[in-house]
Amino acid sequence: AVAEFGHNVKRVAESDVEIGLEGEPDEEASLEPRAPVVTVMGHVDHGKTSLLDALRETDVASREAGGITQHIGAYQAQLSSGQRLTFLDTPGHEAFTAMRARGAKVTDVVVLVVAADDGIQPQAVEAINHAKAAGVPIVVAINKIDRSEADPARIRKELLNHEVVVEEMGGDVLNIEVSATERINLDKLEEAILLQAEILDLKANPQRPAQGVVIESRLERGRGPVATVLVQRGTLRVGDVLIAGSEWGRVRGLVDDRGNKVTTAGPSTPVEVFGLNGAPSAGDDSVVVDDEGRAREITDFRRRKLRGARVTAGARGTVEQMFSKIAAGEMKELSVVVKTDVRGSAEAIVGAIVKLSTEEVSVRVLHSGVGGINESDVALAKASEGLIIGFNVRANPQARVLAHRDNVDIRYYSVIYNIIDDMKVLLSGMLEPTVQEKFLGNAEVHQVFDVSKTGKIAGCKVTEGLVRRGAAIRLLRDNVVIYQGSLKSLKHHKDEVKEIKKGFECGMAFENHQDIQDGDIVECYEEEEVTRAL
Repeated sequence: AVAEFGHNVKRVAESDVEIGLEGEPDEEASLEPRAPVVTVMGHVDHGKTSLLDALRETDVASREAGGITQHIGAYQAQLSSGQRLTFLDTPGHEAFTAMRARGAKVTDVVVLVVAADDGIQPQAVEAINHAKAAGVPIVVAINKIDRSEADPARIRKELLNHEVVVEEMGGDVLNIEVSATERINLDKLEEAILLQAEILDLKANPQRPAQGVVIESRLERGRGPVATVLVQRGTLRVGDVLIAGSEWGRVRGLVDDRGNKVTTAGPSTPVEVFGLNGAPSAGDDSVVVDDEGRAREITDFRRRKLRGARVTAGARGTVEQMFSKIAAGEMKELSVVVKTDVRGSAEAIVGAIVKLSTEEVSVRVLHSGVGGINESDVALAKASEGLIIGFNVRANPQARVLAHRDNVDIRYYSVIYNIIDDMKVLLSGMLEPTVQEKFLGNAEVHQVFDVSKTGKIAGCKVTEGLVRRGAAIRLLRDNVVIYQGSLKSLKHHKDEVKEIKKGFECGMAFENHQDIQDGDIVECYEEEEVTRAL
């Protein structure tokens, strides 16, 4: 239209290609009720999978179709009332957080499965914190009530400690006692989910180009990239041009959760999509656009942006980015995950950190727990752009790799005051010199020898990097620090040596420390003072 008046159209910023991608907001009149999307979470072995299977069997359509053959990471169950529920059958909070990290609000309700005979375990606490951080309501399913040692009342009390107040305790969280294996109260659980969904009043407009989110994707031999997409609004049709993250394609085929070919998929429906030119990531948004040219333009821009982001992520640490955001007044909330060696120090640290909130920036503890730092902690910190504080604990190797990849800052401490000082500095946006650790290497203890004059000697193998005499060391058991100090001696066979590299064996003795066990890890590091600069 602009050109008709003799003007030239000029795109101002590269990112303008994404303008209008979301489409217009829907008018109230065009909205129709949609099925709630439910994610099932809980501790390992508390019965998530068997509960999902049991709920799947209550599904009317699957009984008619004779079971479900294929697994697409999500499925829709139709209840006898005609109501539908969409379950995300992805590994609990990993998928949940990966999606949140990309800003996708996927889940409407979280079902927290807790075994009635086992109480609230760490992963359940993580799930509660993930759901709270995302602002999603929880329905508690107390499972395994057919067991003789089941004690649902105890579970309700334990939930109070994590600020989940069920109805019996005067709160508003629905909880249902179920047994997945005995098929007890599954209908009640479904009713509770629908009740919770009713409060949310979930609606979407099916009469528009589809928008949704990628739940998972894979490469299939003979069929190329396949993505499971959960349609959130609009209707996806065969022949549509679809963008998913930084990939695009014309939809060649759609397959529903029962393995049937379909031509359309409406809101809250999970479908497998064929025809993309590459496999997108979980949590990527997917949008239907008018033509292939637009799709190409947008995905090219997104790929460039991804490449650029990777380069800058390597160059600047997250804490520095937080600093500049806090100083510029952009950041109103600093999110922290706290992991400690014992419960007491966790409470002390959380209490002290929360008190540091200023008028400009408040501190929010996303999760605090006991034990080493795991992948779930890293995922939670990343999703909320936060940092991780480890007090006398370390990250396991997988979490270290993930934190490095996702540019999540993990800070290790052994003195509570240092944490408080650092957080004060961070919140005020002033920079001070800090002592930075340079990780040298790890060695694993294979055998422990008693030597009359020196005491205990650890026979170790260096598993990564190198170990150097004179450097500082920590002794870790299950990623918890049990000793911090220096090496008294480092021997290769019988000779005292300066350093030992990865793959070689050595004997170590520690200054004033005799408690060594097989399987302990010796971490070797150097400290250097660095002046912080932005």
